[in-house]
Amino acid sequence: MKRFEWRDKIRTLDAEEDYEEIVRILSTREFPWDIEQALGLALYRTYAVPSIGELLGGTREFTARPQHRYDDTVLILNDILEHGFEPGRGRDALRRMNQMHRSYDISNDDYRYVLSTFVVMPVRWLNDYGYGWRRLSDHEIAASTNYYRKLGRHMGIKDIPETYEEFRELMDSYEAEHFAYTEGGRAVSDATLDLMVDFYPAWQRPLVRPFTKGLLDDSLIRAFRYPEPSAFWRRAGDVALKARAKVVRRMRPREEPKWARSSSNVRSYPDGYHPSRIGTFPKGCPIPHDMLTREVPGTGAHVPAPGQAVAPATSDPSGDATTDAR
Repeated sequence: MKRFEWRDKIRTLDAEEDYEEIVRILSTREFPWDIEQALGLALYRTYAVPSIGELLGGTREFTARPQHRYDDTVLILNDILEHGFEPGRGRDALRRMNQMHRSYDISNDDYRYVLSTFVVMPVRWLNDYGYGWRRLSDHEIAASTNYYRKLGRHMGIKDIPETYEEFRELMDSYEAEHFAYTEGGRAVSDATLDLMVDFYPAWQRPLVRPFTKGLLDDSLIRAFRYPEPSAFWRRAGDVALKARAKVVRRMRPREEPKWARSSSNVRSYPDGYHPSRIGTFPKGCPIPHDMLTREVPGTGAHVPAPGQAVAPATSDPSGDATTDAR
């Protein structure tokens, strides 16, 4: 297989119709490591928005059980990407994500901002920062934008931007207006950095923390009130990642997909998992998590199995009944 064969394959696909397939190729064959890093940085940025950082800090989930929260996020997003939005495992993962979000009072503006980070940060990492072994094309950026627009619609987000440029403007303006220090945001940031350091061998950990902080832009450093990284670590991170990109460019293309669920950093479910059973289940959540359900033939919807109590119906943008928690 030739180095640019996947790129050439993507060129034959339609960014308006085949965007799920394009994003799968980009995320699991062309740039699996890079997109994982970029999406991790995307989520990390959201902690600097006070309403988000304080909410996450208040749940204590991200500070007391950061490995579980990391794994749940990775696995749910992986299942949506791998299995799609239609009824099945991907829809189950989408439903689980929506159930968790609805347990909290989250504004549509915050939802739109978080979605914008997922659209923008992979492009910034690969193209603007120069850390990709090749640049994303406008065709690929459009497909990725369409993918996350669809995800946003299934999440019930309103007023979703239509183009990458609109997402970029939204993200930059929202951060300029809202980034600020909060104790909750700082606590979640510290816990996330500790987790990231723990992913590496013990002998590397003293270097990983300053290396990682060197990759954070000034707005994040100020929002979390971290000491300004030294010029050495700023330069070291940039040089190392650009050098890696040059090495990867000369490697053989990945023929088999690398799914995030196979990452060695995902550690919470060694015996397997089902997306409907992972994540947080806040007290007072109306979803009956141990309910047995059956599928209605031809609809993709699930209803309580015989003998099960019926929970109050709620609206679900994913298109399935929220009583499904198999």
